[in-house]
Amino acid sequence: MSVEIKAGEDRYDIVVDGKSAGFLETRTRPDAILFLHTEISDDFAGQGLAGKLVTAALDDVRSQGRSVLPYCPYVRSFIAKHREYEDLVPEDKRAEFEL
Repeated sequence: MSVEIKAGEDRYDIVVDGKSAGFLETRTRPDAILFLHTEISDDFAGQGLAGKLVTAALDDVRSQGRSVLPYCPYVRSFIAKHREYEDLVPEDKRAEFEL
């Protein structure tokens, strides 16, 4: 299986064997990138693709030196389980996201 993450304007896409499998919707603000919604197609459910997509997106944000506001419930729970990404959420915003 070939998995590719593509960063686009206001979204990250995950492509499996040349087929769109899902996306992470974002909005860029001067102070942070808002992670709004993660969706994986039913045809690709249960393969861990949402985690791969969010990991790649968070790593990309880190490489840019930016911060994240995780409005998407999946991203919020992912960060709560993977504390190595908690530093991407501004310290003064963590309580708002229960982190």
